Amino acid sequence: MKVYQAFPGGRAKALTMSYDDGKLADVRLLEIFNRYGIKATFNLNYGLMDMDIRLKPEQIKELYQGHEIATHTMTHPTLARCPLVQAAREILEDREGLERITGGLVRGHAYPNGSYNEEIKDLFRKLGIAYARVVEEAEGFELPQDPMEWHPTCHHNHPRLFQMAQWFADFPKKQYLKLMYVWGHSYEFDQNDNWERIEEFCRIIGGREDIWYATNIEIIDYLQVLRELKFSADGAAVYNPSARSAYLVVEDEQVVEIPGGVYRKL
Repeated sequence: MKVYQAFPGGRAKALTMSYDDGKLADVRLLEIFNRYGIKATFNLNYGLMDMDIRLKPEQIKELYQGHEIATHTMTHPTLARCPLVQAAREILEDREGLERITGGLVRGHAYPNGSYNEEIKDLFRKLGIAYARVVEEAEGFELPQDPMEWHPTCHHNHPRLFQMAQWFADFPKKQYLKLMYVWGHSYEFDQNDNWERIEEFCRIIGGREDIWYATNIEIIDYLQVLRELKFSADGAAVYNPSARSAYLVVEDEQVVEIPGGVYRKL
C-alpha cells in the first residue's frame, strides 16, 4: 500500500506570503490578498506603531483578520550585533504588545534586516518562537528544513516571479509536497509604482482548488501534525495523537482525513 502525506484536503501544493513592518500600504495589499483568497503573515514592530507611516494598534486586530500577525522585534535592530539580553527584550516585548492587541498567541518571526545567528535562533526558539523567516532566497519549492532559518522561494521583485508562479500553478505531479513562499514589504509597491505586479501574481496563483493557501504558522503547525502521526509496521493503519486533522493520500487517489485522537485503518 502506497501512502503519501498531504496538505489539508489532500492537496500537494501550498502557498504562503510574508510581509514586514506593518506600514500603511498593508491596507491595499490585504484587499488584494483577500480578493484572491490568498493568506499571508505580517511581521510587525510593536514599538514603532506610533510612527506616522505605520498602522496603529487599534487597527491591527480587525485589519489583519484571517491572516497571521508575527513578530519583527520592537524596534527593528540588526540582531546579530546586539547583546543576547537586548535581543531577548526585543522579541518578548514585541510578542507581549502584539498579543495584547490581538488577544491571541504570536509565535512567528521575521528577522529584521535579515540578521540572525545560531545563538539568536536558539534564544528565540526558547522564548516561544516557532519559526523565523530569513531573506536569502531558495528559488525553489521545498518545505522548510530548519523552521528557525526559513528561506522563502523569492521576493516579489524577483525577475522570474511570474515564471515561477506559473510553473507552480501548473505543476501536476502529486507525489511531492511543494511550497511557494513569497516575501516583501508592501510599501515597495508604492516606491516602485508596481502594484500591478502583485495583482498579476495573485491572478496567476489565486483561487485554485489544488493549492492550500495558508499563513506561515499554519504551515509550521500542520507539518508538526504530520510528523507526529504514528503508523503501524505494515503501514496499513495510523494514529493521529494531535488535536487537529491530518490528511493522507492512499494509492495516489483516495484522500483520507485522520481526525485528531483517531486510530484508523487505511
